[in-house]
Amino acid sequence: MLTLTQALYDRIVEHARRDHPDEACGVVAGPAGTDRPERFVPMLNAARSPTFYEFDSKDLLKLYRDLDDRDEEPVIVYHSHTATEAYPSRTDVTYANEPGAHYVLVSTADADGLGEFQFRSYRIVEGVITEEEVQVVAGY
Repeated sequence: MLTLTQALYDRIVEHARRDHPDEACGVVAGPAGTDRPERFVPMLNAARSPTFYEFDSKDLLKLYRDLDDRDEEPVIVYHSHTATEAYPSRTDVTYANEPGAHYVLVSTADADGLGEFQFRSYRIVEGVITEEEVQVVAGY
């Protein structure tokens, strides 16, 4: 199960809505070994695409150096789908290289009347997708 604060939930959703119609992407970091998302790190979608996201390689290198310096790890890796449901695509599964992370997908298809808003979380390990419950709390 993914547990995150209302404030983090709101920031992820706001980022997804702000970048619509392009896909938004980012990370929520937390202390290594805790599975507790704490630090919101929005990233630039280098692809600037409504159907695909890609972290800029320089930004990603900077992020991982920062995570190491802070003794953190990516607890949540998130991105949005702008016209489809919040379910990992084949490309999403291919890029899922953090087996301990929660992969959050936000569908902003409701912004265009193409579907309903969704906020869902998955574990993706060795190509296997497992949806998990999301619990939003006031604080930790």
